[in-house]
Amino acid sequence: MSSVPKVIDLYSGVGGLSLGAARAGFEVVSAFEIDKMAISSHALNFPNSKHHQLDIGTLDGKRLLELSGLRAGELDGIIGGPPCQGFSAMGKNDPSDLRNDLFVQFFRLVAQARPRFFLAENVPGLMSPKYDAIRQIALGYVKDHYQLFGPFKIKASDYGAPTSRTRMFFVGIDTHQLPMQLETNDLSMSSGKLSTIVENALVGLNSFVDSKWQTEAQSWQVVDYSSMGNGFFEQRMVDKVPAGIGDRNALSNLLRSKVSGFLGTAHTPSVELRFAQLKHGQQDRISRSTRLDPKGYCPTLLAGTGTDKGSFQAVRPVHYTVPRVICPREAARLQGFPDWFVFHPTKWHSFRQIGNSVSPIVAEQLLSKISTLF
Repeated sequence: MSSVPKVIDLYSGVGGLSLGAARAGFEVVSAFEIDKMAISSHALNFPNSKHHQLDIGTLDGKRLLELSGLRAGELDGIIGGPPCQGFSAMGKNDPSDLRNDLFVQFFRLVAQARPRFFLAENVPGLMSPKYDAIRQIALGYVKDHYQLFGPFKIKASDYGAPTSRTRMFFVGIDTHQLPMQLETNDLSMSSGKLSTIVENALVGLNSFVDSKWQTEAQSWQVVDYSSMGNGFFEQRMVDKVPAGIGDRNALSNLLRSKVSGFLGTAHTPSVELRFAQLKHGQQDRISRSTRLDPKGYCPTLLAGTGTDKGSFQAVRPVHYTVPRVICPREAARLQGFPDWFVFHPTKWHSFRQIGNSVSPIVAEQLLSKISTLF
């Protein structure tokens, strides 16, 4: 077994799980993602990983290892968040949705590649009785070789992230390759970290975001780090950069307190007036945008639809002090991404990448518990 355990991230997106794994002490050797924009952004943030834009369904375990530069027995973990839109309560809840098969493909590759552990994430809607057959097929691939933990429900706010986003996690450990030292409660119990409310999560970010800031160059703005503390959440916004991780330009700009993602949104005067009249936690009757509560948690950030579903932008929350929807950097903070983490330089793709991601704060803590086995 290598001194630094190696993991592969399937359906990696921009890298929420990858960052959590890296901070937990794992080496992310490769990432697989079919979305061109997401895998390109992942490559910027994880320059030392191998990146593959392809359909997971075209792979078998042997090819997965080959593309990752690994031999049989060298892989420690497979992590991933299979697309969840088919299971989501926001969608049509259609058991025949072709995307549902991607959940099964994850477990098929686990069974073929035989890592020492796996961790999969999905929406609570997956636990509906209508998806019993899908879960049984998926877990049937691994039940004979892995000790299964969960599925258990995790609310990100219980782990120190400023969002109420709730997801299901499936964990399996090959007890023949790793000594058993964990119980389900070890993984599913609240971390006990101090909660991070919205106003604390956005400290240091200037609430003024010009609607004319539409280019990548304009999106780089100064952050007031002198106003931030040095607690659990704040450290993960600025520090805790794993070796070999991070975009060189973004890390260099961070030394000058410059951060990307401040892309503005133009609102009509009537929309601004409606937003200004919203109380904290109140939803706008037309746009369905909810005004953030500074003393509460951000509701689950949505990803919007892909090009196959019309490329609709997700509904974004309204800032709690100014009458506008949040910008990508604010969304990243609320999802638990550090300020040095970069996303696609457009609003549509960056919000998609953020909304589709596992909170790195949650991922780090779950995977840190698993890393104790190595």
